[in-house]
Amino acid sequence: MKSAVTISLVPEANRGPFVLHDGLEAGCRAAAEHGFDGVEIFPAGAGDVAAASVRPLLEAHGLGLAAIGTGAGFVKHGLHLVHPDAASRTRAREFIAGIIDAAGDLGAPAIIGSMQGRSAAEVPRETALAMLADALGELGRRSAAHGQPLFYEPLNRYETDLFNRQAEAASFLEAHGLDAVRLLCDLFHMNIEEDDLAGALVKAGPRVGHVHWADSNRRAMGFGHTDPEPIVAALRAIRYQGWLSAEVFPWPSASEAAARTIASLRRHLTA
Repeated sequence: MKSAVTISLVPEANRGPFVLHDGLEAGCRAAAEHGFDGVEIFPAGAGDVAAASVRPLLEAHGLGLAAIGTGAGFVKHGLHLVHPDAASRTRAREFIAGIIDAAGDLGAPAIIGSMQGRSAAEVPRETALAMLADALGELGRRSAAHGQPLFYEPLNRYETDLFNRQAEAASFLEAHGLDAVRLLCDLFHMNIEEDDLAGALVKAGPRVGHVHWADSNRRAMGFGHTDPEPIVAALRAIRYQGWLSAEVFPWPSASEAAARTIASLRRHLTA
C-alpha cells in the first residue's frame, strides 16, 4: 500500500478537508519532504492538472499521482449528476469528463464524490439512482479508455442520500454492470455510517479502489478515535495494493497533519 496526501487548488475549499493549500509546486515539495509516496489533487478544473505542468513537478519530487478529484464542479459551480436541470447535469458530466481525460493523461484515476449530488423534490431517489447509473456508465467507459478505473465515493447521510454504505454501493455497481467503477472508501464517512469499518472493507473486497485515510473527526489519523489496526488487517486480507490518501483538515497545521499522517501510516503498515 502507498501513502498520499491531498493538495487543494480550489480557493473556495480553503476550509475543506485537504492538507495542503499553497499551490501545486509547494504541495509537491511538502509531500516529498514528509516522505509521502504521492499526492491526490483537488483542482478547480481540468486546466489545473494539465500533464505538461503536473508531470514535471511529480518527477522532480519523486511522487506518484494517486487520483484527481472532481468536487470543484460542485463547490464552485453547483453542478452534480442528478441535478433537476438537464443542462446542469450535462455540464456536470462534461466537467468530470475533462478531469478524467486530464487524469488519464497522467496515468491516474478520477474521483466522483460530491459531484454525485442528492435527490430532490423534482428528482426522487429512484430517479436519481437511474441518473447516477447512466452517468457512471458513460464516465466509467471514458476512464477505461485511459486504462484507469473511475472511483465512486459513498458519502455520509449529511452529504448525500444516494449511497452511504459500501456494501449497498457495491451492490448497485454490480447490478448495473459498472465494472469500470471502483469504490473510494473514506474512513471518515464510514465511521458515521458503518457498524464495522473493517468488516465493510472485507465485504466490498475487490470493489475497493482507493482509501481516504482519515480519523473519526476528519483530522489526521491519531487525532480521533478510529482504530487503524483492524482496518489495515482488512485491507491486507483483501490484498489491497492501492493508495491510503490523507483527505483531512490541516489541523492543527498543515505540517502537523501531514507529519501525523505519515507517522501513522509507517507505524501500521510496517507492523
